[in-house]
Amino acid sequence: SAAISACEKAGKWQKALQFLSLMVQTAVEINTFTYNATISACEKGAEWEKAFSLLNVMAQNQVESNVITVNASISACEKASGWEQALQHFNKMMNNRMQCNTITYNAAISACEKAGEWEKSLLLFNVMASSEVELDTVTFSALVSACEKVGEWEQALQLFAVMAETKLELDTIACSAGISACGKGGAWEQAGRLFGVMEESKIQLDTISFGSAISACEKGGEWEKASQLFRLMVLNEVQSNAITFNAAISACDKGC
Repeated sequence: SAAISACEKAGKWQKALQFLSLMVQTAVEINTFTYNATISACEKGAEWEKAFSLLNVMAQNQVESNVITVNASISACEKASGWEQALQHFNKMMNNRMQCNTITYNAAISACEKAGEWEKSLLLFNVMASSEVELDTVTFSALVSACEKVGEWEQALQLFAVMAETKLELDTIACSAGISACGKGGAWEQAGRLFGVMEESKIQLDTISFGSAISACEKGGEWEKASQLFRLMVLNEVQSNAITFNAAISACDKGC
């Protein structure tokens, strides 16, 4: 168990499976802790199929699973973009009356977000809120990112309002996703306000933040603001990329 746990911490899922296989061959008793460590190792390697298989082996051998077991399985699915499998694990927890925690919900929401299943992400969020499970910045970042993928900027702004009510700190990921969602929805003014909030709150501005804001201005035909943002980006020594350059050039082209 200690060796498998060490492999899990180092992200060496192949070694963890080898140790587990050796334990089976030598008839060493395998407990919940051992399985949890092995499944967590697979999760770190985004090997959701192996994590899923181990969960089935646990059931066959009548080894009791717990919240840690299923959380690691859901997180493995999330990393491999297996949102349907993640929801299967989540539903299994609910059916078995297992207590879902913040990690459980965040992993399931993130799995749906990565697959563009924003409505399912919001459904999970509603269940989470009604269950009085603690909401954190990771929860909202995943939800805003889910909304951004489909341009649901109004829904993204509503989530920011909830964050303000619950006094949760904004982060770069959530704000950048919110700016991008506003840009996709043609709401460049709201995108600008969010960018302003990042500046006022001293939230780190990165390539994505600037790129999203410049793109929003470009889509809104605000070439002067796009140009100002690009200059600010250079001044702050934030690395630009092809997307940022193209958006800035396109904005200026539209304004000339």
